[in-house]
Amino acid sequence: MIEQARSLTPRKDFPNVNYQEAAAENLPFLQESSVDLVVAAQAAHWFDYPRLFPEMKRIVRKGGSLAFWAYKDHVFVDFPRATDVLNRYAYGDSKDLLGPYWSQPGRSFVQSKLRNIDLPTAEWEDVQRIEYEPGAKGPHSGVGTMFLHKNIKLGDCMNYIRTWSSYHAWQEAHPAIQSRQQGGAGDVIDDMFDEMKSVEPSWQSERWEENEVEIEWGTGLLLARKR
Repeated sequence: MIEQARSLTPRKDFPNVNYQEAAAENLPFLQESSVDLVVAAQAAHWFDYPRLFPEMKRIVRKGGSLAFWAYKDHVFVDFPRATDVLNRYAYGDSKDLLGPYWSQPGRSFVQSKLRNIDLPTAEWEDVQRIEYEPGAKGPHSGVGTMFLHKNIKLGDCMNYIRTWSSYHAWQEAHPAIQSRQQGGAGDVIDDMFDEMKSVEPSWQSERWEENEVEIEWGTGLLLARKR
């Protein structure tokens, strides 16, 4: 990932850009009070906060800013019954579903839109939370400020869900089960979409994978300023 970033920001064009790989909780290459802005995009749920906050206190200057952003699962905003199926497969307790395979407590931070994060008030002020929770009555029917949405084919949506970390962990626990794409009888994602099709009549066409749907993600943006 760093090599890709470097290829996009060549030194001759971006002489002031540098990349370092390190844990957020330990950044010895940064001087005290030297940082203007700390940003984490879909990463803050991995941090060890008892160790992170002292390091942020050390490196961020007075008046510097913090911006943490995360997104949770998507919603089929025009198809609430499909969303119900998605949620059950994503978080059901059965080991045949995806719920037991999320890394915790990290996933709970994402699901709460980062409200699990309590910034030390002695060190941070002007705390703002900008959130969006999708609705079930069509696009833009949710509550808050929307950041992330997409029109997507159902086949591509299946492939997207197969990028989830919980799905990869499920695969490790079920090595003999293959998806239909791989020539198998079907995996948990095939089962999920079979059930979605059974409750959403408009998805039951022969070329259902080509159906386009609108999806929106719940998001949380946490902003704060260093005292």
